Amino acid sequence: MVKAIVDIEDNANRILNIVKAKENLNDKSDALNLILKIFGKEMLEPELKPDFIKELLESQKEKTIKIKNFSEHYK
Repeated sequence: MVKAIVDIEDNANRILNIVKAKENLNDKSDALNLILKIFGKEMLEPELKPDFIKELLESQKEKTIKIKNFSEHYK
């Protein structure tokens, strides 16, 4: 585990205290870890669904066409 000294705004401190109280956590570190765990799931790229992976693999097998001039081809 990493220890860090951080400067946070008053409002962020209030939010940590509220999360700590609502979730019955031991300290603000636990509150911060919980917030980051929840927020991290939303921010990080979600896992690709198996159906989507299957579609991608099948599309790679499709025949391709060569286009010399993209703007002319898609008028």
